[in-house]
Amino acid sequence: MRIGILLLVLLFAGAGALFGAMNSERVVFDFYFTAVSVPKGAALIAALMLGWFVGGLIVYLGLVLRLRRRVRTLARELKRRPLAADGAAGQDHGA
Repeated sequence: MRIGILLLVLLFAGAGALFGAMNSERVVFDFYFTAVSVPKGAALIAALMLGWFVGGLIVYLGLVLRLRRRVRTLARELKRRPLAADGAAGQDHGA
């Protein structure tokens, strides 16, 4: 299993190095007050990482926080509610 993961990591590292070597041309981003020149491969990787981060942030803010709030509310309700099993354990039901 470890050898398979190691081979997969090496495969992707090699593909990344090949991708960077084949896209070494520079791309200029003009932000009106300054201009930045970066290699095309680095610009693409930066865009992918930014998209990954923004997507994760949207999921976290839109879903995870709401679910945490719901779990907290349900846990409070569960603490307030007496356990039905405790009350029924000491009772004799017609035996």
